Amino acid sequence: FHDSSVIPDGAEISSYLFRDTPKRYFFVVEEDNTPLAVTVTPCDAPLEWKLSVQELPEEASGEGSEPLEQQKQQITNEEGTELFSYKGNDVEYFVSSSSPSGLYQLDLLSTEKDTHFKVYATTTPESDQPYPELPYDPRIDVTSLGRTTVTLAWKPSPTASLLKQPIQYCIVMNKEHNFKSLCAVEAKLSSDDAFMMAPKPGLDFSPFDFAHFGFHSDNNSGKERGFLKSSSKFGRQTSSKPRADLHKVCIGNKNIFTVSDLKPDTQYYFDMFAVNTNTNMSTAYVGTFARTKEEAKQKTVELKDGKVTDVFIKRKGAKFLRFAPVSSHQKATFSVHSCLDAVQIQVRRDGKLLLSQNVEGVRQFQLRGKAKAKYLIRLKGSKKGASVLKILATTRPNKQSFPSLPEDTRIKAFDKLRTCSSVTVAWLGTQERNKFCIYKREVDDNYNEEQKKREQNQCLGPDTRKKSEKVLCKYFHSQNIQKAVTTETIRGLQPGKSYLLDVYVIGHGGQSVKYQSKLVKTRKFC
Repeated sequence: FHDSSVIPDGAEISSYLFRDTPKRYFFVVEEDNTPLAVTVTPCDAPLEWKLSVQELPEEASGEGSEPLEQQKQQITNEEGTELFSYKGNDVEYFVSSSSPSGLYQLDLLSTEKDTHFKVYATTTPESDQPYPELPYDPRIDVTSLGRTTVTLAWKPSPTASLLKQPIQYCIVMNKEHNFKSLCAVEAKLSSDDAFMMAPKPGLDFSPFDFAHFGFHSDNNSGKERGFLKSSSKFGRQTSSKPRADLHKVCIGNKNIFTVSDLKPDTQYYFDMFAVNTNTNMSTAYVGTFARTKEEAKQKTVELKDGKVTDVFIKRKGAKFLRFAPVSSHQKATFSVHSCLDAVQIQVRRDGKLLLSQNVEGVRQFQLRGKAKAKYLIRLKGSKKGASVLKILATTRPNKQSFPSLPEDTRIKAFDKLRTCSSVTVAWLGTQERNKFCIYKREVDDNYNEEQKKREQNQCLGPDTRKKSEKVLCKYFHSQNIQKAVTTETIRGLQPGKSYLLDVYVIGHGGQSVKYQSKLVKTRKFC
């Protein structure tokens, strides 16, 4: 770990934070109008950090300048001008093409637990480019799915294909969630019971915190706090061996890879990182998840009354589901939420075809019931690509898991109300009171409809978004369907920039549906 409070120019440092103990780093920019980039990578816990600047003392310039340590001590108690702050567990960065000279200070704090992190600062961001660049489509595609194998493919990093720098790709697989940085993966892989802190008397604690404690096992920073002896009670719960459900493999510069020895009918999360082997610095692609195929004998999925089931169908493939209500019933309701392209649904009751329709977005079908009836549902995927959908079958008429949607799920932008820092949009609601959340994300000027289409997975909810992208959440409805419309002005935007806006409607059961994304642009001159 880096133990100096001075950040070197153009080198990534690793360091650690004890919980609720702030840490401060410094670096000097000697000349005005200097480019500056600072990147902070949280490894296994959310961080709060801020970057500020204060003027250098007069005598600090020129040949006989005092050492940085002395300058730092002179003004370490002064509060500088805050440039940027962030709270969360994303890899976040501050970039400026022209920064003033001064003493820059970076303050970091972890309020959740002891953790480690990485910091990179440079005054030559254009020439450095230590982090591999992502391609225009940074997603991982699932190209083939078997019972025990998943084949992944991705587009190469321009750092490798255009700049000819040595890039290798590392794939990470687990059953819990996607990771935002390779550093977070390594923190979880190397959680070691030698660094389990004994709980302080009287304080609540969770064994989960210990199991995910983020220090690398090959350092001795534990000695600094005298907790080399772990509590024997929790020492047994964790192992210094890599976690059985988390695997990382680096495969050189290939752009396709098959993960094998998986369990059938199991959901796995896959992340891919491009690593610059010269700098050992990495960039995360957009992670994905996939469910391996069922064993041959489990061809039909049983639907439970009132429970949402996730279904993945490969391109041109089909899935069979069975619904056998326990009690007699007058009606059977099937709610389907197709996350990507349209899927075809067919429902047979005791062999008789009752329904055959294409479904886009959210649809609900009510069928007449029959005593001891059994329903066979056939779902056929799209010809364009893999299909992801959610389905709910129930005999209880009030059990509706998905929020109701208007027929038109577009977001309308008012061109005349555009300013240099705000846009005004409107969207339709329904007669049912629902919660709506709106999110914004800045995109490049060359962002187009094709790219927007690739991101139209309606089932990815607000929990997949950065907190910094959230604008607001609100409830609304209207008994008069003609008046079920709401407008919102999104402020604090940059002039002449493009933004992608998303509205999520969240139902009473917690399920969310995304409206069609809207691309807007602020005025350049006002």
